[in-house]
Amino acid sequence: MDPLTETAVGAATAAQPMTTFDAATLLRLLNQGGLTVYPLALCSVIAVAIVVQQLWRYRGLEGKTRELTRKVVEALVKRDVATARSLCEAARTPIAAIFLEGLRWRNIALEDLNSILATTRQEATTALKQGLWVIGTIGSLAPFIGLFGTVVGIIKAFHEMAVQGSGGFAVVASGISEALVATAAGLAVAILALAAYNYLQVRSGAVAAGFARSCERFVQALLYVESASMDAASGSPAEVKHGRPLPA
Repeated sequence: MDPLTETAVGAATAAQPMTTFDAATLLRLLNQGGLTVYPLALCSVIAVAIVVQQLWRYRGLEGKTRELTRKVVEALVKRDVATARSLCEAARTPIAAIFLEGLRWRNIALEDLNSILATTRQEATTALKQGLWVIGTIGSLAPFIGLFGTVVGIIKAFHEMAVQGSGGFAVVASGISEALVATAAGLAVAILALAAYNYLQVRSGAVAAGFARSCERFVQALLYVESASMDAASGSPAEVKHGRPLPA
């Protein structure tokens, strides 16, 4: 082989990547991140578990809420309170529990009924948001955990320089690699956790807004039922100030 051919082959070989970035390479890099990577891995597992749980909880919830509201309102418009109650008892959605609480009360002022429904709705919304604070906390703490690993890696690099008595890239390469991997891992976990947290917050807000709209329609239907039970003598609905709950 002539020198010109050897030069061309050498240049082509140098242009090719020496290693491929596959799963094994990623695991090797994470292992270089030191002990900081392990708490970040635990945080990522916890965050993924909570995200999956919340997505399963929100799955089809808005559609089920609208469907139950439509059926309950139709039953109340027909003055069939028993059917409305049975529909709510058979449903397995948070709005069903809210409607049942409203159906337990009779002879109650509109302001009091709205207050009762608002309290029950707030409790249901809070229950749907359980665990979101953990994702938000992980998203906030992950960069600081990565920064801690960065500091540890830099300390290790300077310690190696002190032990070897000389500088150079070969001496500090291990510590710098650990620092950069820890930073990258912390940022990756934080970005994914915060993205999931914001998405789930938007979903929970949409569900809460759906609960509020359903309660408004429910109250309107109840007012229609109450207006039908007028005092036959006076021809006007009896004015009430205080109500009482029916037996559960």
